[in-house]
Amino acid sequence: MRKKGVCIISGGMDSALSGKMAEVEGYDIIALHFNYGQRTEKRELEAFRKIAKYLNSIEIYEIDLDFFKSIGASALIDRSLDIPTKGLSEGIPITYVPFRNGIFLSIATSIAEKHGAEAIYIGVVEEDSSGYPDCRDSYIRAMERAIELGTKDDTKIEIKMPLVHMKKGEIVKRALELGVPLEDTWSCYQSEDEACGVCDSCRLRLKGFELAGVSDLIKYNSTKNFSE
Repeated sequence: MRKKGVCIISGGMDSALSGKMAEVEGYDIIALHFNYGQRTEKRELEAFRKIAKYLNSIEIYEIDLDFFKSIGASALIDRSLDIPTKGLSEGIPITYVPFRNGIFLSIATSIAEKHGAEAIYIGVVEEDSSGYPDCRDSYIRAMERAIELGTKDDTKIEIKMPLVHMKKGEIVKRALELGVPLEDTWSCYQSEDEACGVCDSCRLRLKGFELAGVSDLIKYNSTKNFSE
């Protein structure tokens, strides 16, 4: 019997590569996506569906988490807050969604235990991220320990984060080596038609392509000063 891995896939290139690496490592993919009221929810869902199909997923979960909108506190879900467009800054940005990855991992654990999956894959990036605390290696390891304590004795689930210490340029190169269709992924925080090119996520993505020495195939509204 082939082993199973639950892959949390946002629709972005990091999680798409993480899912592909799970497939390369011999896992049957259970693709998991969350709609939580984010500004680009429809475009991210579209991207997820393409990636889930690309990965030949044996199960697909699209889970709605509407309560995030009631909590707010993040520019990704509260439209009264502006998405930062003036370049990456120090500290935790206003696009951080409080404890989002903790909630995602908890739900992924329920699905993994249901299916007897041995691993959960999450595409967190610590060294070259936007400063989110729930993308840290130490935090994910703590969650793994909590999962061990909070599941059945015979449940053994490892959280795999193959990108956590990679740079964006390395991520782009590795994705292209493995044939990940990056043109089907979506990273922009605020636009669904054309990527804005100036939000934190667009800047990181564009910088990754620049460092990899290749062009991004998605359309951008602006790429002015993205590397600042």
